Amino acid sequence: MTTSLILFYILLFAIAFLYASVGHGGASGYLALMALFSFTPDVMKPTALLLNLFVSSVSFIQFYRGKYFLWKIFLPFILTSIPLAFAGGLMSVDANLYKKVLGFFLLIPIARFLFVKNTDPKDMKPANFWLSLVLGGAIGFLSGMIGIGGGIILSPILLLLKWTNQKQTAAISALFIFVNSVAGLSGQLTRGIHFSADMLGFVLVAFAGGLCGSWLGSLKFPQTVLKNVLACVLMVAAWKLLWH
Repeated sequence: MTTSLILFYILLFAIAFLYASVGHGGASGYLALMALFSFTPDVMKPTALLLNLFVSSVSFIQFYRGKYFLWKIFLPFILTSIPLAFAGGLMSVDANLYKKVLGFFLLIPIARFLFVKNTDPKDMKPANFWLSLVLGGAIGFLSGMIGIGGGIILSPILLLLKWTNQKQTAAISALFIFVNSVAGLSGQLTRGIHFSADMLGFVLVAFAGGLCGSWLGSLKFPQTVLKNVLACVLMVAAWKLLWH
């Protein structure tokens, strides 16, 4: 095992841990990490979605057990996100354009981690069904096209609209990521999928990180410092993708 691969595993574990602690599958982090290690886009997209399945599922279970999941808010989003995530997965994007688009979307979790605060219970508002359908479809399509589960986009929207608090957002985002990752991968399967020879190791490391992070995150775990660290890592990746 090379030094480069060992470093990749360490960073992969850390990303899965940090993302799962806030209810995310971590695809944007995996994509950023693979970009830093010069993976090709045709390997990056399916790899990130597959890792998403393992990490988001264990994250969802932990937050669901904590009774934070809300079906009435979740269902309208997936009615449109699933078919459009499949459609997005069918698309083939130019490698240079793909990196620019990914770099731009990495700015969303950075802003979410640094600036979007938890919702005060007295400020909570009822969800809008029709708006949920529109947002779900848009997020689903982008998710399938880029190779993410969509949680990094959905989470700040839920918090800014004040439909959920942070724990509820984590629970909803985790399952949203899982179903969109399945749909996106299904779309990519029709065009053929390429994985790294070390894929099994990637899955085991990411799953271990997700299991630890989701268990701690679903409890009263101080997340502020971790979110700031993660935001800084994503800033480096976004800078590399956008300006190199």
